[in-house]
Amino acid sequence: MNRPIRLMTAALTASAALLLTACGSGGSDGGSSDKIAGADDGGATASEKPSKKPDGVKRPEVELPSEFKANFVGWTNSDPKLQAILDDGREELRAKYAAIIDAEPNSEAVAFYDSGSSLATARTWIKSFVETDDSLTGEIKAYNPKVNISDNGAGVLFYCVDERKSATKNRKTKKVTQTPDSPESVLQYRARLAKSSQGVWQTVSLDTVPGGCK
Repeated sequence: MNRPIRLMTAALTASAALLLTACGSGGSDGGSSDKIAGADDGGATASEKPSKKPDGVKRPEVELPSEFKANFVGWTNSDPKLQAILDDGREELRAKYAAIIDAEPNSEAVAFYDSGSSLATARTWIKSFVETDDSLTGEIKAYNPKVNISDNGAGVLFYCVDERKSATKNRKTKKVTQTPDSPESVLQYRARLAKSSQGVWQTVSLDTVPGGCK
């Protein structure tokens, strides 16, 4: 998906240096190092459906079609507070993929998991697919999440997305455009999240770095 790489890189809404400092050593259970592992790292793959959460918040159910798979590897943490950030961060990305496939830039699920500049960026990204009548096919892998809560209470989430097995598919012509098989097609996502009044960890700013997970 060379379009996602291009658009998301152009919309830099977070300070990479600030996020790196805030991320500190609060990684997933797999280790505390900030080093990003390679794209072939193993681990358990999470279900594509949102988990049932005991916090009482009614979350939208995000569905992805069988022709597009979003695999989340290693998205678990023994700390319930950090797991909550991982869960909502995962659904934020899935909601955007679903909105692209459904051609819904004003998706309620995207607005549920994004706010502020992140919501504006997400809608622009989704609209770019709608304008060219493109959908998604293939699969991506989201892996090696690093999560922390900063001193001011913000959530910080870094993770890698390997897009090399994904493609865009034009709805009218059915033409499939494969994502380039290059290091730049493996992105590092750097998100800052804030807890809403409902208790949802919403993504408020997002930065992506093509090739950031070599």
